[in-house]
Amino acid sequence: MSQIHTLTMPKWGLSMTEGRVDTWLKQQGDEIHKGDEVLDVETDKISSSVEAPFSGVLRRLVAQPDETLPVGALLAVVVEGEAEEAEIDAVVQRFQAEFVAEGGAEQAQGPTPQKAEVNGRLLRWFELGEGGTPLVLVHGFGGDLNNWLFNHPALAAERRVIALDLPGHGESAKALRQGDLDELSDAVLALLDHLDIPRAHLAGHSMGGAVSLNLAHRAPQRVASLSLIASAGLGEAINGQYLQGFVAAANRNALKGPMSLLFADPGLVTRQLLEDMLKFKRLEGVDSALQQLSAALADGDRQRHDLRAVLGQHPALVLWGAADAIIPASHADGLDAEVQVIPAVGHMVQMEAAEQVNQQLLAFLRKH
Repeated sequence: MSQIHTLTMPKWGLSMTEGRVDTWLKQQGDEIHKGDEVLDVETDKISSSVEAPFSGVLRRLVAQPDETLPVGALLAVVVEGEAEEAEIDAVVQRFQAEFVAEGGAEQAQGPTPQKAEVNGRLLRWFELGEGGTPLVLVHGFGGDLNNWLFNHPALAAERRVIALDLPGHGESAKALRQGDLDELSDAVLALLDHLDIPRAHLAGHSMGGAVSLNLAHRAPQRVASLSLIASAGLGEAINGQYLQGFVAAANRNALKGPMSLLFADPGLVTRQLLEDMLKFKRLEGVDSALQQLSAALADGDRQRHDLRAVLGQHPALVLWGAADAIIPASHADGLDAEVQVIPAVGHMVQMEAAEQVNQQLLAFLRKH
């Protein structure tokens, strides 16, 4: 029995409304398997590959390179088994006739980030999913809740998942009090209190990993497990030149070098990604916050915090990109944790290897 599948433009996070077709990685007539990368799509945040959610033969390429299409638009037709060209024509025609780009009232009803005064300062967070022990996603230095664009929906299929903007970042309040890990950890705890969450799993990237470790040290009873992705606080070395270059960069050219160090594939640093980061860096209070935090995190090429001892107190998963140019993957050696080092991936592991990170996190959380 044959099945005709439609491959559509994915939605990688709240703010994505459209994507530009960059390159087809598979050609018409190719056999594809579930999980294969079929094409590259560029959004206003980052470029990434669209994976096939089903197996079959790629019978019809509908979207053309350089074409910009709304979320949900038809990209291609994949057939399992046999199908006449006329049948495929009919499927394409029916899809195009019925397709309505999301927007207007329908989009307004979808989940949106929330903001509230929490413990005396504005915090922004975004929730998806329900049930289970909640998972809190904690971004890294200079990031925001959108760093989890490719992870949040997949993880929320099995539990309530909350991503937040740490103080000094995103759309949370920019002014810091002492500008250290304790302040950031206390802000996460305050959000847990605000949301009446007595105990949560924490997943932290880079500085967010150190924040999560520090929180687990300060309030161990509030933490069910730790998932640490290219985490600070697990060794001495750090790329101090990256931190200094990122903090000092005041234009796109100056920012491109430091930002390119975050990825094994520097092509992922799009013009739009740089523009968005510059907009954030130019907001009032951001420069001061980043300077305070970088000084609290590192002294030159040395990290100021060694939080490895915290690992023995909670179930822990550690994920790293083998090509990390910011914090070396060798910090994963000998830790009291489940450890996975992913080849050919840089510091932004959860973006560059989203599928693997999601699978590892889901499997780990199911056990704890």
